[in-house]
Amino acid sequence: MNRRHFLELGTMSAALASSASAASFQSGAQPSGSAGYAERDITPKIGMEQPGGYSKVYHKSLHDPCKVRAAVFQDGGTRVALVGLDALIIPRSIVVGARKEIEQRCGIPGNAVMVGASHSHSSGPVGMVQPGEYDHASSLAKKLAYEHSSAADAGYLEQVQAEIVNAVCQAEKSRRASRTGFGTGKEEKAAYNRRFRMKNGLTYTHPGKGNPDIVETAGPIDPEVAAIGTFDEKGKLIGCVVNYACHATTNPGGISANWIHYMENAIRGAFNPDAVVVFLQGFCGDVTQVDNLSPYANPPGEEWARFVGGRVGAEAVKVLLSAEPGSLGPVAVRTKLLQIPRRKPNPDRLKKCIEMVQRDPKEAGMTDWVFAKEIVMLDALIAKEAQVDVEIQAIQVGPAVFVSAPGEMFCQLGLDIKAGSKFPITCPVELANGCVGYIPTEEALGKHGGGYETRLTAYSNLIPSAGTQMVNAGVELTKQLTPGKFPEPAKAPPFKEPWSYGNVPPELS
Repeated sequence: MNRRHFLELGTMSAALASSASAASFQSGAQPSGSAGYAERDITPKIGMEQPGGYSKVYHKSLHDPCKVRAAVFQDGGTRVALVGLDALIIPRSIVVGARKEIEQRCGIPGNAVMVGASHSHSSGPVGMVQPGEYDHASSLAKKLAYEHSSAADAGYLEQVQAEIVNAVCQAEKSRRASRTGFGTGKEEKAAYNRRFRMKNGLTYTHPGKGNPDIVETAGPIDPEVAAIGTFDEKGKLIGCVVNYACHATTNPGGISANWIHYMENAIRGAFNPDAVVVFLQGFCGDVTQVDNLSPYANPPGEEWARFVGGRVGAEAVKVLLSAEPGSLGPVAVRTKLLQIPRRKPNPDRLKKCIEMVQRDPKEAGMTDWVFAKEIVMLDALIAKEAQVDVEIQAIQVGPAVFVSAPGEMFCQLGLDIKAGSKFPITCPVELANGCVGYIPTEEALGKHGGGYETRLTAYSNLIPSAGTQMVNAGVELTKQLTPGKFPEPAKAPPFKEPWSYGNVPPELS
């Protein structure tokens, strides 16, 4: 099939989707509930820091814009907001500040606002070290944090907070009666677990293609693509919310929303170039686009981003085409705040790390020096905050529930939430309403665990049971809610007689 033919088919499918949705909207009863969508720009400036690592890297070019995208749903007197950011993480302080402003400006309760980061490694400087976070610490720890670590930009954080507020309030202002459809599909070739059991009994992250010591994959993926789509009275897609689990590390070159950019393009191309596509990242702390078992070289970043985003977007299009638009209710929210202790570095290890970071990194070895730096910084954090606040939130929109946690959650933890939920559509959302680093399973921190995500750092340091506590809290919240019904198409009229053109035997002469 050539490109022209493909585009012609895309135009036809969009027209068919629009006409089918319009017919459904007009034939059914007036919808219950209302929805509104909006997006705002948070593209960082060239020269700002590029987050995602343990040292400083700076943006040199622009590939595509970074955005805040928001959806507001109302049923009865309850309103909720789902907000997706093209960002590595979202600091807790920014969420708290944005929620306060949203409540003041447009009346949506702060605890009814979920803010999730896509984990784009090609986005703006929102992490890792926060402004003033180490002001209490020793001069050594402050130097390591502020001069040798990836750091957030205070002005950019203010911009992000302001645009979260603007997006939600704009979505609230645009809210109108509409029909919303729900559904799920599967995409199994875009994401892979990056952790592997090795012959030595441990687990490695990205052990390398062709490594003869690989025994088996150490964890699952979650191939489910969940989508909520809202259509106007003419059947045009106003906006949608998509949930899928895969690291946004394809890095197409320069500042970018990462593969989410191409997912958005696929959905807009099929339905409406102005549709707002809110993406909420699934539990993918150990899941990326890298297939470590493939014998082939990884594709270039641009091609990789297009592949992942295109496939996820195409699956979302299929889901939205199949979803029956109807009433979106009920809408509800539940939250629970946990306080979880940090893991403390061994005193002897801390002493050695302090000595190491005062040496030249090249002499000490860059990897050892970087993670020694992290131990010194962690010790400073523990002195100020030995345990952290962890918000678990469940937001319901009809038959779907979004369950959030503020870490890079291992995929199995999301599957555990789905297994414990009574909702037909359960969407685990990671890196939402704050960031507490990687959250492995207890097994990954046990005797046969290991790997990059289990390293003790200033970024990732909660006790081994943290993930289990978050799962249990999330499942508990879903059980406090009652799933809504899937909208159904109009029933066929009672049978009268078969089609007269077709109720005949074969005619051979």
